[in-house]
Amino acid sequence: MLADCQTFYASVEKSAHPEYKNMPLAVAGDPARRSGIILAACPIAKQRGVTTAQRLGEALGKCPELIVIRPRMQTYINASLKITEIYERFTDLVEPYSIDEQFLDVTGSLRYFGTPQEIARQIQNQIELNTGIWTRVGIGPTKVLAKMATDIWAKKEPEGIFTLPAEQVEKLLWPKPIRQLFGVGSRMAAHFERMGIRTIGELGQLPLPELKRRMRLRMGRNSDIQAELYWQTARGIDPSPVELSTHNQQKAVGHQMTLPRDYAEPADINVVLLELSEEVCRRSRAKGYMGRVIGVGAQGADYDWPTGFSRQSTLIDPTNITDEVYEAVRKLFYMHWDGLPVRRIGVTLTGLSADDQYQLTMFGNRERKRNLGRVTDEIKARFGSSALLRASSLFDAAQAREREAKIGGHYK
Repeated sequence: MLADCQTFYASVEKSAHPEYKNMPLAVAGDPARRSGIILAACPIAKQRGVTTAQRLGEALGKCPELIVIRPRMQTYINASLKITEIYERFTDLVEPYSIDEQFLDVTGSLRYFGTPQEIARQIQNQIELNTGIWTRVGIGPTKVLAKMATDIWAKKEPEGIFTLPAEQVEKLLWPKPIRQLFGVGSRMAAHFERMGIRTIGELGQLPLPELKRRMRLRMGRNSDIQAELYWQTARGIDPSPVELSTHNQQKAVGHQMTLPRDYAEPADINVVLLELSEEVCRRSRAKGYMGRVIGVGAQGADYDWPTGFSRQSTLIDPTNITDEVYEAVRKLFYMHWDGLPVRRIGVTLTGLSADDQYQLTMFGNRERKRNLGRVTDEIKARFGSSALLRASSLFDAAQAREREAKIGGHYK
C-alpha cells in the first residue's frame, strides 16, 4: 500500500482550527508580508483556484477570503509520527516516502485484519479519528503500482481507496498519458513525446533495446539504466521490498541555504560558507561520521537563465572539523565561482566513515579541535543552536539565528 494524507499541512491546520472547517485555507510562507508560495491548500481552496506552489499574492487574488497560515513544521512532523504509529498497528513493515506518504506491506497482516480493502478502511478510520486527517490508499503487488494507484485513482475516488492488480496494468494503466508514469516529470514527459511515446502503454510495449536506442539518441549514451527503470515501471515491475532500512543508510551529510537576497561580495559569501560548513560538521559529528569528499554548489536567482556550479574535491584525510571543511569549501568555491550573484549555496560531505578511528597527524592540534567541536555541540544541543555563535554570525549576511527558528526552511 501507499498511504497518502490529503493536503497534509492544510489538514493538520484545519484539525487544529475547527472554526475554519468550511472555509478555504492554505499554508504559505509569510502571511503578514503576503510573500512566499502555497505549500498546501485544502480542497475548498483548490476549488476556488488556489494551487500548490502558487505565489501567495496570486492565490489571494483568486480567493480573497483565503485563510492563510504560516507553516509549523514541528507540528507537522509530530502529526506524521503519530500517523506512523497508527500504520504500525497493522504491520511492522512501514517505509516513509515523505512526510505525508508511507509504504506499507500488509501481506502478513491479512489473516488478522481482513482483506487489503478492509485494512485500508480501518487505517483511514483510525487516522481520521485520531488526527482529523483524511488518507487515500493505493493498493498493488509492488511499490510502484501502489504509488500510481494512489496518485492516479485513489485521490479521485470518493472512498479514497483503489487497487491496481498486476493483471490489470494493460487495461487500466497503459491508456494513461506518459506524464502520469511514476518518476516522469514534465521535462521527461516532453522527451518521451518527442520520441513518439505519448502513453504509458506505448512505453511498456516498446522493446527495451529500442527504448534504450531512442533514449541514447535523445539523452546520451549513459541513459540505459534510466531507460530500463522507466520500462519496468510502465510494466509494474518493482523488485524493491518495503523495508525499514531504506532511508537509514547514510551516504552524505549536506545542507543548502536559499538566501534572502543576491550575494555577490566574497565577505558575505564567506559568512554563509562558514555557517554551512559548521552545520554539516555538527550533523556529521552527531551521527558519528567523518567525510573525505567535500562538495559545494551555488545557484543564481534567475531560474529561466540558470547560473552556478556544483563541484567536489577529495581531502587527504577524512574529517568533521569545521575549520578544515570550511577551508576546503572556500577554496573549491572560489576556484569555480564566476563572480555572478548567488541566491542558493550548498555544502556536502561524502565518502563517509566512522569517526571513532582516524589518522593522527604530526602537525596541528586536531584532537583539541575535535574536543572543542564536541563541547560546542553539547552546548547547542542543550540550549539551542544559536546559544553559541561565531562572531561572523552577527553580520547582516549571516543566517544562523534566522535558521534556528526553522525546520527545512520553514518556521517550527
